[in-house]
Amino acid sequence: MIELDHIDRSILRLLAADASLSLNDIAEKVGLTATPCWKRIKRMEESGIIKGRVAVLDADKLGLPVSVFVSVETSDHSAAWLGKFHEAVKNTPEIVGAWRMSGDVDYLLHVVVPDIAAYDSFYRKLIEMVPLRNVSSRFAMERMKDGALPI
Repeated sequence: MIELDHIDRSILRLLAADASLSLNDIAEKVGLTATPCWKRIKRMEESGIIKGRVAVLDADKLGLPVSVFVSVETSDHSAAWLGKFHEAVKNTPEIVGAWRMSGDVDYLLHVVVPDIAAYDSFYRKLIEMVPLRNVSSRFAMERMKDGALPI
């Protein structure tokens, strides 16, 4: 892990808020010239702190208004099952986030779909791909916050 100073953190906050900012705009906002600013960004990219730059899309305007948080429990924790589950998660576009959890739930999936019928199709596809002990779905009613990391 590399050491980050207040300028690095300022650069990261700017990029997290708007990755389309030009190098000159970022440099000006943090009080640097372009070259040292570029070197800092490059160093953070090479170290993996900056994993990529993306556009944040509006799911509602793209016809994907339904977010579902799916709790998955399994009774099989073998390497073979885990490999198959990882492949299923990776190759299922409706799953936009996935976490291995501690506690009574083994995995938590964030699924985005256009409607309940599409979720039902996703659910049927998921339970065919890998054996699961329990699947529990929670439908989001309102997105209250979608923010950057607290750096």
